[in-house]
Order: sequence, then structure tokens, then C-alpha cells
Amino acid sequence: MSYPLHDLAPFFFRYDNGRSAPFFARWDGLAYMAGFALALLLLRRFAARGYFKLPRGEIFDFTSAVALLGVLLGGRLGYLVLYEWTRFSGNLGLLTQLDQGGTSFHGGLLGVAVVTAVLARKNSISWLHAGDNLVVVAPIGIFLGRLASFMDGDLFGRVTRLPWARLFPAEIHLSSFVPAQPTRLAVERLPSSSFDIMQVAHAAPQVMDELLLILNPRHPSQLYAAIFEGLLLFVILYAVRTRARQPPEGLLCGLFLLLHSVFHIGVGFFREPRDGDPLWGGLAQGQLFSLPLVAVGLSLIGWSLSRRAHPAGLLSPSAEGG
Repeated sequence: MSYPLHDLAPFFFRYDNGRSAPFFARWDGLAYMAGFALALLLLRRFAARGYFKLPRGEIFDFTSAVALLGVLLGGRLGYLVLYEWTRFSGNLGLLTQLDQGGTSFHGGLLGVAVVTAVLARKNSISWLHAGDNLVVVAPIGIFLGRLASFMDGDLFGRVTRLPWARLFPAEIHLSSFVPAQPTRLAVERLPSSSFDIMQVAHAAPQVMDELLLILNPRHPSQLYAAIFEGLLLFVILYAVRTRARQPPEGLLCGLFLLLHSVFHIGVGFFREPRDGDPLWGGLAQGQLFSLPLVAVGLSLIGWSLSRRAHPAGLLSPSAEGG
């Protein structure tokens, strides 16, 4: 069975006249901006409907701070500390070099939690109330970010023979890469990114022929993550936010932590572990970091539902004592 070769560009557009540095916009950058814009529109809608107790004039500043300081800075710092500490400790400049590795979801989550706590206090609203609204819009950015990863051709999945598998050129640089068929192609001399590899392959037909022979079909795990961690999670949280009658404070935060962690762990079984990522009982680092969040999510859901069942101040001391 033949499988499609991943031959997509990471650029939304790219202009190169050969005389100056190319001008381009990448899908990942576009995903970040689109996610911010959609989150802003939805949070303003929540405020207009009375879901979000923040003045509409403050929502832009609130969303901007969460996006820049929480998602981007927290995510970048989290990636470097969790996955590239040796390099980062010797070169703090990596913090601004986004082409060197990217960001981490768990770092971004912690960054968002800290920034939200500060801004909630400043605006005299509950931290959990602000979080309940933010977690509804967060899957939009996750969905767009996973689609951008698919366009980049990175974060691909494990080898499979399922009919929707794809051939990802960047797999040739995995330390665990085993060619599907013997080859004399010097894969170590090819560029590191899928796009650059395909540029070479289009210019040299013999390289293209070899790639089709040696690449292994793999799960498009970026799309699995986009569907479950992004689209499905958004539908569930949006339905609870808009259909339930005043969901108890903290319920949406708990649902987000629980469901995203479960989806992330599940998708991780189909994703190729990153080089140097140790496995613990079959789990990669990202999956391990999600396990405590399952417990936190369940605890938060239980706590919020107990507040709904027994609102503060309605139980007499004698009733509370049994």
C-alpha cells in the first residue's frame, strides 16, 4: 500500500526575490494570532452575556497579558526548563529564539495560572471565575496550534499501517530511525525540517525516489491532538458554559484539566517520543506531567459540585456537625 508523502509548507505565504532576506508568515505564528483574536471575541461575548464579570473595556488588556506572559513566555520557559535545561542553563538567549524548540503546554498552563491570579486580584474577581472563562477559549488556540504542527510536519506519530498514515520526511533524523528499505542515501546530509528536505527532493528526483522507499508510514498524531485536545474539548466546555444554569465556580477549570490531560495522555500513545525524552512505564514526559493534572481536575470538580450541593452559609453549625 502506498502512503501520501507529507509535502506541506510551514508558511502561510513566503516571498523571496533572491536579493534580500525572504519575507514570510508561518502557520504557527498565524495560529497564535488567530487563537488570540478568537479568544478575545468569545470572552467579550461572555462578558456581554454576564458569564464573565470583567468590564468589556478591560478584556483586551486581560487577554493580551495572558497570551503574551502566560501562554508565550510561560510556554517557552517551560519548554526550556523541562526539555532543554542543559542547553538553556548555558545560554539564556534561547528564551527568545522560538525557532529553537518551541513551547510547552504545561509551562504555558502554569504561566497562565500565575498571570490570571495576578490579574484577577487586580480586577477584584475570583481567580477560579476568570479561569472558568479562559479554559473555554483555550482549546481554540490548542486546535489551531496542532494544525500548524501538522503543516510543519513535526510532532508526528509512531509507525503504523493504518490507511490514513502519512510519510513524514523529518523522521530520517530521529535517533531511532530505521529505513523501511535499504538505501545509500546520506540522510545525515539532508536538512532537518520536512519543508527543507522536500525542497531538496523536488530539485533532485533521485532523492525523492529514495524518500518514498525509506520513509515509514506514521500516525498523523498532530491531527488527533487537534481533534481531541482542541475541537472536542472546546465543544464540551462551551456547551457546559452556555447550556448549564450557572455552573458552580471551578467546574469548568476542573473539566478542562481532567479532559485535556486524559486526551493528551491518550494521544501520546500514538505520538513518536521526542529524541532524548525518557519513557517511564511506557509514558513519555508530557504524559507523566499530565497525570497529576487528572487528580487536580477530579478534585476541583468534586469541590465545585459539593459547593453547589451545600452552598456556604446555608448549613447551621449543628447540621454541619451531623
